[in-house]
Amino acid sequence: MSKTKPIKGNLLFWKIATVFTIVLVVLGLVFILIASRFSNSYYMAAHQQLYGDLARHLATFTQPIKNGKPDTTVTHDIIHSTMVANPSVEVYLLDTAGNITDFVVPDTTVQIRRINMAIVKKWLAAKNGERPMGDNPKQPGEPAIFSVAPISENGRLSGYVYAVLASEKQREVLVALNSHLYLRLSAAIFFTALIVALIVGLVTFFLITDSIRKTAVVVQRFKEGDYAARIEGNARGELGMLTSTFNEMADVIVSNFDKITATDKFRQELIANVSHDLRTPLSIMQGYIETLMMKKHELSDSGRERYLSVIHASAQKLSGLVEQLFQYAKLEANLVTPEKEPFLINELASDILMAYQLKATERSIRLDLDAGRNLPRVFADIALTERVFQNLLDNAFKFTPDGGSIRIVLSEAPAGVSVQVVDTGIGIAPEDQAYIFERYKQLDKETVPKKGMGIGLAIVKKILELHHTTIDVTSEPGKGAAFRFVMPA
Repeated sequence: MSKTKPIKGNLLFWKIATVFTIVLVVLGLVFILIASRFSNSYYMAAHQQLYGDLARHLATFTQPIKNGKPDTTVTHDIIHSTMVANPSVEVYLLDTAGNITDFVVPDTTVQIRRINMAIVKKWLAAKNGERPMGDNPKQPGEPAIFSVAPISENGRLSGYVYAVLASEKQREVLVALNSHLYLRLSAAIFFTALIVALIVGLVTFFLITDSIRKTAVVVQRFKEGDYAARIEGNARGELGMLTSTFNEMADVIVSNFDKITATDKFRQELIANVSHDLRTPLSIMQGYIETLMMKKHELSDSGRERYLSVIHASAQKLSGLVEQLFQYAKLEANLVTPEKEPFLINELASDILMAYQLKATERSIRLDLDAGRNLPRVFADIALTERVFQNLLDNAFKFTPDGGSIRIVLSEAPAGVSVQVVDTGIGIAPEDQAYIFERYKQLDKETVPKKGMGIGLAIVKKILELHHTTIDVTSEPGKGAAFRFVMPA
């Protein structure tokens, strides 16, 4: 057996590692995007909580509207100081309809002159943490967090203080900071997650692919002729299925190898049996023919007749052996198709026994037919059924001593007609009964002489299988044998 070749590289491991790395990179980028969105939301919520009351303080302590008009001389200084202290805040004064009446920002940067009062009223009615976003006068269409408070003069509503808490300048600063933050965050998350996940993932993948590599080594050993190689372990899932499937497949292959080896051995036995069985009648024929040729003028008519009868008997035996081989070869190759028809099997058995009567008389063997009354017709191939009777009777004659008896018993069975061929021969040992129907099998016992190639009973079994029935034997050494089968009605 050649040395097992090493498996070149753990390709599956590196493929999985590559895919895993790509997935980690993609997940890292997605995580950064999600983190940026949440950080923005968190910042806006925090800004709203911290500066949400700014407008109320301005409205309470500055009195920005007097006599229904903005007091610019007083309020601009205070509001300007507030915006200097917190540049992210932009303060506007609104009238009761939402029109902007005053502001402390460059006039050219203000794009709209009216604030949506529905959002303002909703903001005033909402609880802290549930306040909506409102209009941004400098950037229409982009909602901004804001703070608003009503202004009362002499108990009457005269306007509102409207403060945008996240100004354009703040957004510019945040964009610059976020770009730097995202770069650092990306690098930190990417390398940290990649290193940790790669270590965990590669160890996991190595353990998985190591099992696959070991499986590949076992498969390689099996391929190179180590048929005892099996995958060890009790893996679960797909690997467990692969392990059990391979082991079962290996068992089936080894079993098939054993069957092929046994078949080859049987064929060798057949060739030996054929050569022996065919050589015997050929040698007899050749010897008697040579004698006739050498003594053709010396032999009497009776001697010549005797020689010719021996030659004829040997030729008949040789013809029977060849025909038996041909019949089994066709059966084994599935070239025989039964031509079934209904017939009375008791009549067929009677005719066959009459054909064997002369042979039985010469050896003082008694032939009997025990058939029940009103047996149903069987549905089978007449010629093949006749072959079954002939082979069973030939087998009985081989092993039944002179003066014995052979009996065919026919009786009605639930599925058809039961047939038994019973003899008073030497019998079959229990340990041999399981093998007598195997092809080319002969009983290799000193007490059982070789009498043929051992395929007569195998032909019987094959024919009965074509009729979807089986045959069994009951026997004891020294007490004969009884072969039984049922022909379908």
